[in-house]
Amino acid sequence: MQVTETNSEGLKRGYKVVISADDIDARVDAEVKKIQGQVKMPGFRPGKAPLSLLKKLHGKNLLGQVLEETINTTSQEALDENKVRPAMQPKIEVISFDEGTDLEYSIEVEITPEIEIPDLAKLKMERLVVEAGEEQVMEAVTNIASQQKNFKKAAKTYKAQNGDAVLMDFLGKVDGEAFDGGTAEGHQLELGSNSFIPGFEVQLVGVKAGDEKNVAVTFPADYQSENLAGKDAVFEVKVHEVQKPADVEINDDMAKKFGLEDLDALKDLVKKQVEQENQGLARTKLKRSLLDLLAEEVSFDVPEGMVELEFNQIWQQLKMDLHREAQEDNPEVKPEDIDEPGDDIKQEYQNIAVRRVRLGLLLSEIGQKNEVTVSQEEVTRQISNEARRYPGQEKEVFEFYQKNPQAMAQMRAPLFEEKVVDFILELAEVNDKPVSHEEMIAAIEEEEAEDTAQKAKKKPAKKKAAKKAPAKKAAPKKAAAKKEPAKKAATKKAPAKKAVAKKTAPKKAKAEK
Repeated sequence: MQVTETNSEGLKRGYKVVISADDIDARVDAEVKKIQGQVKMPGFRPGKAPLSLLKKLHGKNLLGQVLEETINTTSQEALDENKVRPAMQPKIEVISFDEGTDLEYSIEVEITPEIEIPDLAKLKMERLVVEAGEEQVMEAVTNIASQQKNFKKAAKTYKAQNGDAVLMDFLGKVDGEAFDGGTAEGHQLELGSNSFIPGFEVQLVGVKAGDEKNVAVTFPADYQSENLAGKDAVFEVKVHEVQKPADVEINDDMAKKFGLEDLDALKDLVKKQVEQENQGLARTKLKRSLLDLLAEEVSFDVPEGMVELEFNQIWQQLKMDLHREAQEDNPEVKPEDIDEPGDDIKQEYQNIAVRRVRLGLLLSEIGQKNEVTVSQEEVTRQISNEARRYPGQEKEVFEFYQKNPQAMAQMRAPLFEEKVVDFILELAEVNDKPVSHEEMIAAIEEEEAEDTAQKAKKKPAKKKAAKKAPAKKAAPKKAAAKKEPAKKAATKKAPAKKAVAKKTAPKKAKAEK
């Protein structure tokens, strides 16, 4: 193997590799010999066919496999010999090859830059420390109470409105025949919760205790039960009572609804959660301060390919965010209706990409030189946490990561980063600064305001030519988008509801970072 360096500019390296025809021929011979014992040929005992004859018959078929394996092994050898640490996957291109001639190919690669790690012990930062006071705990408890639903029986003459609950019996029929799961007695349904199939709840607005009503609906085409999908149905409904929402009192009874002994037990539990949230906020702010300090401490060239990949991810996310924001004003606006951001804005995000890549390389270097590792047990635990987000699909989530090395690496990367950050914080001078919850929030909001101000400068305008949907069409869509589904824990639901309620398939696991 002959290796000639063709480029050594900045972080870019280029090499021309030549593998002699004799070497290729010898590799083909080795592959032919491997199959000798497997090939059966007329006139020869198994495994005794001449290599020359086998090569003549099968050599060309084996040549492609030999070339691929040769390039894989020799390219890695070439990089190792030149002590190259690739920042990304090398680009390899065959220059020339024909049967009986030398194999000539090129390698283009960007190397990991030499990184000088700053003195981590000299870094100085403040960590905000917030104690969960009685006021903050009670505020959280009050928020929990406000999210609970408590319904009280209304007068018999009271007509149900959205937000009220209806206690009812119902019998569902398709083509005049009752169907499985379409019957319930004493079922409580909150109107406006969108928990039943479309069109059901709206027809109960205005009913009062003692009313009997036929509710005609059409099951969605994608309804989970295939025998009901797209079918017209009629539900015979008998209303027992209409219930109006009432405030939930903060007392021992409320705590018992969560399986706790009394209100003090609930407050203790909430206090721990609040403390965890405060610690999380403090950690996020401290990490940001650390990254800002490191960004000021180091300056080195970064691989253009890595910056390009990072920039493209940022840019695509920006365009999706702009499109989503535009849809809030006009639901029918299309991505092409948004002005392409200008060169000055692109440069701003290019700088952000450079910063992210540089910090990522720095943290990676610190972690490697100090033997920071992430165990498989830690990765598995993280995948388990991810799987819990998809009830019923836990097995599929694990299989997804097991079969996708890239997704597994994306799961491992943030764990590694956090452990490196922890390592740095142990060495750095970190002084705790007690603050109130309000001061913590103010400090975070100040940072967010700075980010928002910068984004506002970078935000491109919408195209004037963008077509706007008529107000009559746009208004209902916008209103529907803002409607929040009611909490499932708020109502007592009969098992029969499963056939009537609107069903949503669980989301697919994302291999998102």
